[in-house]
Amino acid sequence: MFLARVYIALKPTVNDPQGQTVLGSLRTLGFESAESVRVGKYIEVRVREPDRESAGRAVEDMCRRLLANPVIEQYRFDLEELP
Repeated sequence: MFLARVYIALKPTVNDPQGQTVLGSLRTLGFESAESVRVGKYIEVRVREPDRESAGRAVEDMCRRLLANPVIEQYRFDLEELP
């Protein structure tokens, strides 16, 4: 069993209106040092696969087919073997 921690973010060239809203709110609250904000997603998936390579392939496929939109998002993931 493996735990995949998936990090998804908009590609740098894609406008992030949610990030702009958060940045505006931070500045309204007095956090003037905030320069920019990009909002993303964090997903944990437990995967029952026999080895790390199989788990990595499965998670990669999940990201490409459902979890991330490859047109506007980029992703990465870490795998942790669970006892």
